[in-house]
Amino acid sequence: MKTKHKKGPAPLPETHETIRQELIDGLLRGPCSARDLSAIARIPERDVPYHLEHIQKSLATSGGRLIIMPAECKKCGFVFTKREKLKRPGKCPVCSGESIQEPLFTIDPRDSRSKKQ
Repeated sequence: MKTKHKKGPAPLPETHETIRQELIDGLLRGPCSARDLSAIARIPERDVPYHLEHIQKSLATSGGRLIIMPAECKKCGFVFTKREKLKRPGKCPVCSGESIQEPLFTIDPRDSRSKKQ
């Protein structure tokens, strides 16, 4: 009887930077959505908030700051200013609309440079 071998994950393309360093480089260029960042680092969009949490913590210890431009409901204009989660909300708490402009992220370069100099 033949045994079936399970295939492992496909090998990742060789890169010279870590995923988080690639995300940081993208964030330093300007505001990016989770979709933009997933394309930059070639990772699934659902993994981006996890990496952003770690980037946010490491920036805080090194004097930098992750800037979050909050998500906004396209239907009624509600802005998710008090939301602490880094992923896009599912629906609006005011109008229950599901058409949400995703949050944008960037790094304040003044904060990250001030610690290095």
